[in-house]
Amino acid sequence: MIEPASPATRAPAGQVQPEKKDDSFWRMATLGDRLIAFTLDSAFLFGVFAMVDAWAFMRWGIVDGTELKLTLAALLVAESLNAAIFFLYLWVLEASFGVTLGKAMVGIWVVRTSGRNPLAAFAIRNLLRVVDGLGFYLVGAVVAGCSRINRRLGDMCAGTVVIEEHLGEWVKIAAVALWAAVLAGAVWFVPRICQTNAALPSRYLNQVVVQVGRSEESAYFTVAGFHVEVRVGSGSAR
Repeated sequence: MIEPASPATRAPAGQVQPEKKDDSFWRMATLGDRLIAFTLDSAFLFGVFAMVDAWAFMRWGIVDGTELKLTLAALLVAESLNAAIFFLYLWVLEASFGVTLGKAMVGIWVVRTSGRNPLAAFAIRNLLRVVDGLGFYLVGAVVAGCSRINRRLGDMCAGTVVIEEHLGEWVKIAAVALWAAVLAGAVWFVPRICQTNAALPSRYLNQVVVQVGRSEESAYFTVAGFHVEVRVGSGSAR
């Protein structure tokens, strides 16, 4: 177990203070709490991604009547921005405050167990999600489940642990408010972004990869030669 620091001596950016004169200890966050926090963060990021992707698709895609053609450029821009936002969201918030919005709402906190620079430690922790996230985080769950203090591979390499921590009601309220505001903003903004047609033709990577559209009788989706068509009203697909 890791001993807690008193409020007066708590280190910044999630640094653990190893010295404590009483017998109290940190409680490790359960895998269930971490899953809930990750689900909340994923929902928040989904709202951000929806706005970013809608903008990228309308900017570098091709709108032809009721059909949207997604070029390779549109998909690359969208996925690159999604990956950058995903990493920066987790890295900056954990390195600065030890929590993301999801962790703040659940009441868990990431702390360092070594003297490594917080920017480096949390960069390592989140870069290794590439490995921990394999199989929809099956690898991370198995490794953490086998660890005495529930550490996934990223935690082991970065020198971090996730603990239970009461962050205060106002912190939770602020986190919930920001989380809800972004999701509500996505619901409001995405349809309006999709109504615009500010396409920017690309000289490169302009091959059409995905086609989504609707005719009078059906809606269809085509990607890499795979075609799905749903008859409107009949419910049949082919």
